[in-house]
Amino acid sequence: MIHYTLRSLVAVPVKGDEELVTRALDTPISGAEYNELSGRVRFIGAGPVYKDVMKTFPSERGTPPGFRRELTALPGGVVNIELARDIAYGADGIRRPTNLLFSADSANPYEIAPISPFIANLTCNPGIVYDLFINNPKANVNGAYKNRDEVMAEVGRILGPGCDISVELNNPFDDDFNAIVEEAEKFREMFTKYRVVIKVPHTGAVTAENVGQLLSGDKTLDKAYNEVGTAGALRGHTLALKLTQLGFRINFTLMFEPFQTLFALQARPYFINSFIRHRFIQTSGIKKHLDMYNATGDLSHLENLRGLFLKNDYYAPSQSGIDLMDVKKFGEDVVKYRRFDEDEGRDGLDGVRHNLRTLRNCNMRDTRLIICSMEGDYNYPDIDKLLADEEFRDMNDRVVVTAEPNYIARFTSTNQVTSYQRRFMNAAKGME
Repeated sequence: MIHYTLRSLVAVPVKGDEELVTRALDTPISGAEYNELSGRVRFIGAGPVYKDVMKTFPSERGTPPGFRRELTALPGGVVNIELARDIAYGADGIRRPTNLLFSADSANPYEIAPISPFIANLTCNPGIVYDLFINNPKANVNGAYKNRDEVMAEVGRILGPGCDISVELNNPFDDDFNAIVEEAEKFREMFTKYRVVIKVPHTGAVTAENVGQLLSGDKTLDKAYNEVGTAGALRGHTLALKLTQLGFRINFTLMFEPFQTLFALQARPYFINSFIRHRFIQTSGIKKHLDMYNATGDLSHLENLRGLFLKNDYYAPSQSGIDLMDVKKFGEDVVKYRRFDEDEGRDGLDGVRHNLRTLRNCNMRDTRLIICSMEGDYNYPDIDKLLADEEFRDMNDRVVVTAEPNYIARFTSTNQVTSYQRRFMNAAKGME
């Protein structure tokens, strides 16, 4: 088998671009590309994005991670080497080891550092930044980091150019769109336009007018999640689309149900999400209460189910007296929609399956699905099995799995690791 690279074309670097062109001459090209270009290409140049990337991320060799090398044909027998942002690629335009990419949910520099060489994205939101790190004395040792800017600047330094950073707006309900843009611009300046991704949440029944209800009193909304006005419910979509039009890549977050997906894609996001943990836990609870009622006829189980719906915002406080048979019907509908009694959904991954099928058939070819919010012994292993299924092997390059670093780290180990290390280390000790 013959291997071709740009060097095989024996073309001359464009004057002034010699150093940059030399760094990328070992870029592989196919036999068809070689046959098409050989004899027709006289000069090889460095494209404008290539030059800007190298200026932004100075490198002593090759090209930085996080970029895919491309070729652009120009008049006069010139081909430009160009770079396109793509976190599937490591340094020198070489693909990462697997099509599936990993991410971390963290703003803790101390736990990000050991996982940083292995991830392609980092996600954080105000809860992760403030609750889990800055205001957590166990994590923020000696209060070393005082504010979000200090934390995120350090995180960006640790991760380097090959990793996207998805950071959520502090207040997506701000009436001043220019203030939102200003916050996004601040992160673009901090991380560069190549790395920054702005997390924009679905807003649903929460609006600029009633968001204060979540911040005071019993912190409940006076309306159910599906009691929405059109403009309010689409605030997140509108914000995502506007920011996309300003050149930001968007991580459209707070996606829990499959029916959110198709319309979310109309906002042209860079990432969509499947949140799985709490949804799976809640579905398990709903099913348990229904099964206990069906087995005993004891209405207290439906009362408990109603309490579950109130606690988890399915019902508004004004619905606390809703008829128990209506509660039963609603619970059965939820279980059925989530296909919890079928192989498709009993692992809680029906939404993931749906979203992968939707992405396969959409026109947003660069949009990836982030599978997020997981815990316990089975979430990640079940995802691992799903992505190995024949149906979804072709979609692995559209998936990013994200979790707290320690959760992912758990699955590097098994009981046999301990057993074998016992044997190996004792054998080595005997050789001393």
